[in-house]
Amino acid sequence: MNIDTKHFKTVLEKEKEVLMDEMSELGIFNPKTRSWSATPNPEEMAVNEADENDRADRGEDFQERTSTLNTLEKRWKEVEKALENIEKQNYGKCEIGGEEIEKDRLEANAAAFSCKKHMR
Repeated sequence: MNIDTKHFKTVLEKEKEVLMDEMSELGIFNPKTRSWSATPNPEEMAVNEADENDRADRGEDFQERTSTLNTLEKRWKEVEKALENIEKQNYGKCEIGGEEIEKDRLEANAAAFSCKKHMR
């Protein structure tokens, strides 16, 4: 099977762009560590807030943004790795068994790193 890497590169680049937009709404990127961290709203920084419930709500909001950001970042790293594999001409190979990843699997998840047989 011949994999249309040009097609999948376009799919992955579009997904990366969407992920970057979503992550930049939730946090900031540290180029040194190549990772994202959630940024607190100014209200969340106000530790002198009189109402405990308001402080707790803001803390929960921050934790939720952090969790969402972590999930998006994980996917972003998978997309980055798939794009690197395209550049290295190693895209579409199962990292576990070395066989080609099925086309329908790549269509469902262009950043897939394993074939159907080795899915976790």
